[in-house]
Amino acid sequence: MEGMKTLKIAAVALLVLAVAAVSGIGRPEGAQSAGDDPGEGITVTGIGRVETVPDEAEFSLGVTTKAATARGALSANANQMREVIAALKAAGVAERDIQTRDVNVGPDYDGDAHPDEYVASNTVSVLVRELNRAGAVLDAAARAGANNVYGPSLTRSNRESLEAKALADAVASARARAKALADAAGVELGRVTAIDETPPAFEGGPMRAASAATTPIEEGTQEIEATVSVTFAIE
Repeated sequence: MEGMKTLKIAAVALLVLAVAAVSGIGRPEGAQSAGDDPGEGITVTGIGRVETVPDEAEFSLGVTTKAATARGALSANANQMREVIAALKAAGVAERDIQTRDVNVGPDYDGDAHPDEYVASNTVSVLVRELNRAGAVLDAAARAGANNVYGPSLTRSNRESLEAKALADAVASARARAKALADAAGVELGRVTAIDETPPAFEGGPMRAASAATTPIEEGTQEIEATVSVTFAIE
């Protein structure tokens, strides 16, 4: 009898534990809100723009020479480029703002397998930090023998701070858009859970330019744009 009573008590205890497991009694649960679910939130795109006037110009200046031999073409090219660099420095361009980009020499074929002559080229990039002097710098380089001119690429000396301002405006724009969506949906906007910047598009490319007696360089205006994608939690 005593053994049967013990067996019944054990069976009842097991039944109670099973009911508790199914109903969730005694099981701890963490508090959750809708915003904690990584699948919920509001994702929007914000755009910030800053308009500015360029104050710097960058050019690529090149010298191309020809000769009967590769050595002759390269030697003539080196002499000519030295004159161009000297003219750039005399026009006020600092040495640190002149950088060699590439030097090439090769055969120049004219319809058959044997080269008629050899062509050498040398290209330097030049940064003009005072935009109003860009035309005079180009003229000086052309007079010294630069026969390839590409540019200008106009920019701002404080571009990084302007980009930061555009990014801040883009985030503010994203928050305003998300707030409008949250209000329309009747929910509260929570904290930022993700943010991603879209790389800015390439702003044009170099243009081939012809040198003149007085080369006009008009700065115009330039727009710096930033685009971000921001995800906000919902509370």
